[in-house]
Order: sequence, then structure tokens, then C-alpha cells
Amino acid sequence: MRSGFLEGVLARKREELRRRKERIPEAELERFSVPRPALRLTDALSPPGGLLRIIAELKRASPSAGRIAELDAAAQARTYARGGAAAVSVLTDGAGFGGSLEDLASVRGACGLPLLRKDFILDRYQLVEACAHGADAALLIVAALEPGALRELIAAAAELGLDALVEVHGEQELDAALEAGARIVGINNRDLRTFEVDLATTERLAPRIPEDVPFVAESGIRSRADVVRLRRAGASNFLIGEALVRAPDAAALLAELRGAR
Repeated sequence: MRSGFLEGVLARKREELRRRKERIPEAELERFSVPRPALRLTDALSPPGGLLRIIAELKRASPSAGRIAELDAAAQARTYARGGAAAVSVLTDGAGFGGSLEDLASVRGACGLPLLRKDFILDRYQLVEACAHGADAALLIVAALEPGALRELIAAAAELGLDALVEVHGEQELDAALEAGARIVGINNRDLRTFEVDLATTERLAPRIPEDVPFVAESGIRSRADVVRLRRAGASNFLIGEALVRAPDAAALLAELRGAR
């Protein structure tokens, strides 16, 4: 069941999407996409028990934390690359997270790592936007999508050359993701209904994911101890944002989280 928060966000995103489609039709937007060799998020990730990989996230704010930090997207991405990030996640939602598609394009110009567009994606148009601004992958949130729409967007992402990171929070959402054809699963430790974070979510869901489907532990990962805890549950891939954005030296924190120092 969707929370009032999520329903409000999705209503806002539908209105934003309507206005953007009026301004730039999808067919015109597709012409903006410059063909280039795609970087694969799948190539940057590890199987359960494999090498530790971190998707480092850029965000200026969040609904749960409020304003987090002022940052230059390109400079932050370069810092992440220097710290050993395997990929970069860029929040492109403006009202909730202070991001934009311009951030995505800026990071693409500054960074040679695979880029994930993280937003509330409801329509193929947003996947085309992701391609046009340099993304290699896009987030799809099971809680925000009906099963048919999820299946269609996973297929559309593949058609456009994007990997889909399919985000779940509970057992039913995980089953829906796998049934829809998810090839990468994100386990969100944050409950979007309450904003509560519990790392036990990853510990509970990880054993249910097939071995040939890499998964990413998301939210609430702030320290090397958190990483070690989730490594015991089989996690190899971690999406970390707020701790890195708040850190005085994000590259040093990345190295610490990776166990490289």
C-alpha cells in the first residue's frame, strides 16, 4: 500500500512529466541522445560475496533529512571517482532532493564511471531523458509502479541500452520485481511509508534473491561497521549518499568504507 508521502510525490511527478512532454515531445527528445558506448552498471557490480563495490550518490537534500549540503555535482563526482567508487548515482528530482537533469549531464562530462539516474520514474519519457543526459542506468521503484508498468519500463530500459536498478523494500515487492524481469535489485532499508531505516531489511531479503541477480543495499549505510554487517548477509554492492555528502573528505570516507585504509 502506498503512503500519503509517496502518493503526493507521484502526483507531483505526473504533473511535471505532463509539462515536460508539452515542452519537448518524446520524439524530439530522442534526437538529443548522442550515440555512445554505454557503460554498464552490471559490469560495475559484484555477485553476492564478491568484491565490495560502492555506488556513491549525489544529493543536496531529502524528504527525511531536509537540506543536507551544497555541492558542485561535477566536483563531487570527481571526488567519488578518486575515492574508488564503482558508479555514481545522481538524484534528479528537484522538489524533494535538490537535483536536476543538468546535474546528470554535468557529472557525465566530469566522470567516466557508470551513472544511475535516481528519480521517481513512471514513464518511458523519463528513460529517454536519462539517455539524453548521459545516464547508463535508471532506478525503478516497485512501490511506485503497477506490475504491468514495471514490466514495460524494465523492457523499455533494455531497449534504450539502460540497466534498470529495481528497488524493493519487502518480500512482496521483491517477488514482483523478479516476476517483472529485474536483473539488478536494490534493497531499500528505508520504509517509504514511515522513513524508518532498518539494515535488517537487507539481511532479511538478501537470501531470497537468486544468485545470478546482483543486489544493492541502499539507505542507512554510514560506517565501515554497517558495511561489514551487511557483508555478512551477502551484500557486495552498496548505494551510499548522505554520509558521503556530509563528509568533510568524501574520498577518504569512501576509502574507509571500502576497507582500503
